[in-house]
Amino acid sequence: MASRDTLSPSALRRTLGLLRPHLPGQRLLLAGGGGLLLLEVVFRILEPWPTKLVVDAVTRSLGADLGEPGPTAGVQLLLACALAAVSIIGLRAVCNFGATVAFALGGSRIATALRARAFDHVQSLSRTFHGTARSGDTVQRLVADVGRLQEAAVSAGMPLLVNVVTLIAMLGVITWLDPVIAVVALAAVVLFALSSPRSSSRITHASRKTRRSEGDLANIAQETLAGMTHVHAYGMEEDRAQHFRGSNARSLKDGVQAKRLAAGLERRTDVLVGVATAAVLFIGGLRVVQGAMTPGDLVIVLTYLKTAMKPLRDMAKYTGRIARAAASGERVADLLDVTPDITSPAEPTPLPRTVRGELEWRDVDLSFVPGVPVLDRFSLHVPAGQQVALVGPSGSGKSTLVALALRLVDPDQGSVRLDGIDLRRLDVGELRAQTALVQQEAVLFTGTVEDNIRHGRPGATDAEVARAARLAGVDEFTRALPEGMRTLVTERGGSLSGGQRQRISLARAFLRDAPVLLLDEPTTGLDPENVELVSRAIEQLSRGRTCLVVTHDAQTARRADRVVVVEGGRVTWDGPPQDAPLERVLEEETAGAGEQTALRSVS
Repeated sequence: MASRDTLSPSALRRTLGLLRPHLPGQRLLLAGGGGLLLLEVVFRILEPWPTKLVVDAVTRSLGADLGEPGPTAGVQLLLACALAAVSIIGLRAVCNFGATVAFALGGSRIATALRARAFDHVQSLSRTFHGTARSGDTVQRLVADVGRLQEAAVSAGMPLLVNVVTLIAMLGVITWLDPVIAVVALAAVVLFALSSPRSSSRITHASRKTRRSEGDLANIAQETLAGMTHVHAYGMEEDRAQHFRGSNARSLKDGVQAKRLAAGLERRTDVLVGVATAAVLFIGGLRVVQGAMTPGDLVIVLTYLKTAMKPLRDMAKYTGRIARAAASGERVADLLDVTPDITSPAEPTPLPRTVRGELEWRDVDLSFVPGVPVLDRFSLHVPAGQQVALVGPSGSGKSTLVALALRLVDPDQGSVRLDGIDLRRLDVGELRAQTALVQQEAVLFTGTVEDNIRHGRPGATDAEVARAARLAGVDEFTRALPEGMRTLVTERGGSLSGGQRQRISLARAFLRDAPVLLLDEPTTGLDPENVELVSRAIEQLSRGRTCLVVTHDAQTARRADRVVVVEGGRVTWDGPPQDAPLERVLEEETAGAGEQTALRSVS
């Protein structure tokens, strides 16, 4: 992968590589658009000929000897040329409209497919990626960068293609009319071709910096909005505003630099076109006086030159747009280049028809940071149907065991097994279908309460959803909501209390009806009344299932069949709840938390 601070010469090639897999499905549409573009070029070539015929005919009517036979000006000729001009311009406009619509539709479909592909890819990446990637920047790549590719394809790629074909055709006709003048036009094209790549490279580099700055800006905004409660509580408004203003200023500076470079390329091209036009006007005038050309020929050459030079002006403008799109394309390509580290095997081992739910961690080593082990030769066996409470200090690896059971991460050494089968041999989707997860912070999505419960099993009937809601106690508070179960949930469930959100999460687990239940601090942060309601629902939910509950609550731990104390990434105690050293472990954890708080306040 190219360094972020240097321009990769393959930026445009990488961008085209992103789009290539999605082109076959739009082949017919794009081919039709291409055919209309070629017709538009034909009509552009024909467009000045009625003017040439009129100028030459009028000149002959005034008594000039043009050195070649031809008609004189008459009403019929003038009318025919006027109608021809209108017809040619009208047909060219129709072709341009059809090509624009075809390419816009094809570009939109390709961009939609690319965005869906990128989103699916991001979802396939493990929590290792999501733990380090900036979510605001990732969203910027999925939305803004893909959108910029689509815009460039329609507003720059298609016109650039038209202009290149037009330029070649016009140069061919000018050469046929007068080779001397064609040399002048060709020299202008060559000078543009020599100066453009260096400018394009600098524009792409500046555009890459702009997109990176915009990603930083989006990330700061996303972090601040997501943590607005803490921002208000700790008076962080000015600090966050300074971060935002600094990133905003960098984005402005980088954006202005990219536009300045693009504008410079356009103005240099304007000067080049002006010099070429002046040269043709001078040389063409001499050629007419010498009798080598007719006045009509000079008119048509000047018209062609203007038409042929317009692509150079436009190419300068479109080069800047395409350079900026290439920078966006690189960002999307970088995202797609991230290799998922959690994948299903090519030939997964099928699970038995009835999964018992036996879990085992066998000699597991795991480190998120090299040299800092989270789990160290960790071994634990949970028989099918047993309820195990995991207690221990924060950072001892308890929640990591849940992540391993879901195969959100893989161990560095050792194995995690379900019913004796290594999880790495199972299809990831099939494995996760056998588990239900309830976290400390209930995750809700935009939609109704009913929709959020149905995420547990999308194919469930209304009756099954209603039963899950009743078992989790959701119906106790939805009866008071305006639309009941069909009440809309605001972003992240902000319109509901913590207990209500947790009961919806439990209803989702009830509906899942999986043999393995994973609970990660399900009652932390709830008031006593909701703790009791949630605990009762958990007790009913865990019956007959393998249940692993991570908790700091002694009462929750005593409800389990077995307590396992995890300290320093190892099991330090394992036995029945009545004998568990819960007071010692929880007191040490509380003291440790207090020491950390004191240290943070001193620093």
